Amino acid sequence: MLRIGLTGGIGAGKSAVSATFAKCGAVIVDGDVIAREVVQPGTPGLAALVEAFGDDILLPDGSLDRPALAAKAFRDDEARQRLNGIVHPLVGERRAEIIASVPDDSVVIEDIPLLVESGMAPLFPLVVVVHADVEVRVRRLVDQRGMPEEDARARIAAQATDEQRRAVADIWLDNSGSPEDLAQRAHDVWNNRIVPFAHNLSARQIARAPARLVPADPSWPEQARCIVNRLHTACGHRALRVDHIGSTALPALDAKDVIDIQITVESLAVADELAEPLLAAGYPRIEHLTEDVAKDDARSTVERYDHSDDPGLWRKRIHASADPGRPTNVHLRVDGWPNQQFALLFVAWLRADTGARADYLAVKLKAERSAGGDIARYVAAKEPWYPDAYRRAWAWADSTGWRP
Repeated sequence: MLRIGLTGGIGAGKSAVSATFAKCGAVIVDGDVIAREVVQPGTPGLAALVEAFGDDILLPDGSLDRPALAAKAFRDDEARQRLNGIVHPLVGERRAEIIASVPDDSVVIEDIPLLVESGMAPLFPLVVVVHADVEVRVRRLVDQRGMPEEDARARIAAQATDEQRRAVADIWLDNSGSPEDLAQRAHDVWNNRIVPFAHNLSARQIARAPARLVPADPSWPEQARCIVNRLHTACGHRALRVDHIGSTALPALDAKDVIDIQITVESLAVADELAEPLLAAGYPRIEHLTEDVAKDDARSTVERYDHSDDPGLWRKRIHASADPGRPTNVHLRVDGWPNQQFALLFVAWLRADTGARADYLAVKLKAERSAGGDIARYVAAKEPWYPDAYRRAWAWADSTGWRP
């Protein structure tokens, strides 16, 4: 099952995107619909709202007067938090019931207006944000929903900012044009991103990226933070730390457009326990890769840092993203083992040593030319450079006092 979080500010057009995905075959779990269900007359949810905000939020027939509730609940942060504290848990329970009832191979679109505000974004392998400028949204709310402009602006101001939404968005759908334009964009996302992602996840296969260097992308660190948060959530306390490593963690360094993340665990047994949680988060395990290449020169170098030369200390587990739109490698390594320490040292060393960074780029460019797009040949072409890199990096660690 591929679960996707769909969100956007009020008036942005999220419901239109949800409707398009539904026509494509997605199972829609609509937060707004559920929020209405859990406060129907006779429900514990409605009783709790009356107790919190007064019986003047009810219509004569005993149902909820939503404008009256909004006038009270959105007047300040405390009132809004009181509302969310009542409704969100009820919505969450009902959402879980619905998801448990759908087939395992479904694509489930969870339409959640306050996904960002509630901190739920890391729960999803993919987050789609529908965006429109504030003034566009205000006009839609006034013209299409008959909302007073003051109320429309208050509702928008009470929600997450564009910057907060961008920080969690895997896909940013702009809805500043026509409904037809938005529907076409949503179809493109479904066909080119969601369907391949769901297929890969079901087959437990990864999305492969070519061995091609691209200019450094200044958004790589921001993308990595989003992935780190997702992995922290998936692993819970079993992840001792989660770090952005590799070339994309370095400033202004051309690299393959692949984010590398290291999850530090206390043992390989724990790494194995995380196989299913990571799969659910969108990261199948690569079964045949179980260790890092451990050169003899590298082993002799790290012996001086309380490591033996046991090749077993270079073992690991590796997962990679099933999402074709964001290739990612997730390395699970044991705390204190040489491969875990060197992954952290490598980034620190190349950040500090511009000469070493230039050397590494030259090696990567040469490897790219010889690999012809084949990732295995690309990796093999870089290997001869690493023994000396180990020595130089640990020498830098000695001179600076750096430790993992």
